[in-house]
Amino acid sequence: MAENKLYEILGVPRGADEQTIKKSYKKLAKEFHPDKNPTAGDKFKDISFAYEVLSDSKKRRVYDQYGLKGVQEGVGEGRMSTDDIFSDLFGCGGGLFGGLAGFGGGMGRRKPTRGEDTVHHLKVTLEDMYNGKTTKLQQSKKVKCSACGGLGGAEGAVVRCRGCRGVGMKIVLRQLVPGLSQQIQTPCEDCQGTGEVINEKDRCTTCNGKKIISEQKILEVHIDKGMQNNQKILFRGESDQMPGCQAGDVVILLQQKPHDVFQRNNDHLHMTTKIGLAEALCGMDIIVRHLDGRHLHVKHPAGHIIRPGDIKAIAGEGMPQYRNPFEKGNLYIKFEVTFPEDHFASEQVLKQLESVFPPRPKLKIPKDSMEVDLEEYDPDHNTSSSRTGKSYSSDEDEMQGQPGLSCAQQ
Repeated sequence: MAENKLYEILGVPRGADEQTIKKSYKKLAKEFHPDKNPTAGDKFKDISFAYEVLSDSKKRRVYDQYGLKGVQEGVGEGRMSTDDIFSDLFGCGGGLFGGLAGFGGGMGRRKPTRGEDTVHHLKVTLEDMYNGKTTKLQQSKKVKCSACGGLGGAEGAVVRCRGCRGVGMKIVLRQLVPGLSQQIQTPCEDCQGTGEVINEKDRCTTCNGKKIISEQKILEVHIDKGMQNNQKILFRGESDQMPGCQAGDVVILLQQKPHDVFQRNNDHLHMTTKIGLAEALCGMDIIVRHLDGRHLHVKHPAGHIIRPGDIKAIAGEGMPQYRNPFEKGNLYIKFEVTFPEDHFASEQVLKQLESVFPPRPKLKIPKDSMEVDLEEYDPDHNTSSSRTGKSYSSDEDEMQGQPGLSCAQQ
């Protein structure tokens, strides 16, 4: 039985056209938007998801055939067709003999059953992966010549190469040393390894007998919400077409650009922010601009201390899950506490400030203690000779500069 849940959510019949679906979605979205109706958050999510599926012709076709489970599991992507299976089993042939003709001893040439894939690297932003995006990619590809139907000339003009008997390879003898030779296979020069030849007068004037021509094609690349770095988007059979072979795929490999604020970890987002000492101790208010343009007002109550390096989480504000975009990870914020400069307040103010802090621990000072000063630490000059002052001096240092005194010579 056909599944109609998403149609029921939008209140449209199963056969509704695109305009009817769009009109119903706008009306419901306005009515149940969280800004207008804070209690209708889940209802708004259902409406948005239903529209996302039914407004996309491919997703709608999958939903109509396989239901909601088919959409979530990506049915229809990456499946091998019956033609693919038979091609892999029996080969797509080649020349007049399908690449099976050859010399004695089992040596022969079988053309590949499938062409090579074409890989394109597409750089995308974190915003693209959060919000989803459609971008256009122009590619130059080889296709079968439409003028001759990929034959290279008039029907019957293509004949088997006599030089290699249609195999495309020749056996030649190569002398290694006097009295010792080796048999090797080389592409046939007469047919350029194709196993076929076409008389010049019979060649197609469009492709000049090559059977293929170059053309420009625009691919629409849909970057779905929640896609990951290095994820692949496949366009089946959109790579170069070669005579006698099934065309390979165009593979779009997503490469995420670094982001100034957020770092991604699967479905979670991480960021670091700096706050002052007053905010860390007395409560905090900051604004975080999210990847979809929203501004998150992040508050932390007074009395709850934020220590340097603390990490706090905002649930449900991370990345959307791929194929389930209404479920999101978390946003984690790491806090760096900036301390004030030296002498930022008078002694009187500092005493008042100290009065609100927990009391200092009581210190018992031994009678033989010696008072010393702290100095700035420089890790590059951490030696006694490079200090700004010396704690101890030698007898020789004390006597230098005093008239009539010198170090005794042994």
